[in-house]
Amino acid sequence: MKKNMGGIDRIVRILLVIVIAGLFWKGIIAGTLAYVLLALAVILLLTSFVNFCPLYKLIGLNTLKKDKS
Repeated sequence: MKKNMGGIDRIVRILLVIVIAGLFWKGIIAGTLAYVLLALAVILLLTSFVNFCPLYKLIGLNTLKKDKS
């Protein structure tokens, strides 16, 4: 897998995971919506750790900055 995710993108994804987890922990979201958002949070967290987003690959998006060497 070739990396296609930049640093800012990773930070935004991790912040979204924290928000979703906080909403679930506080009981603000519950039921089916909570489980769908938690699944999305897991996907966001995994993709941010490996620096690769399959959806970006499909649409040809790359937020990773290129080296100038």
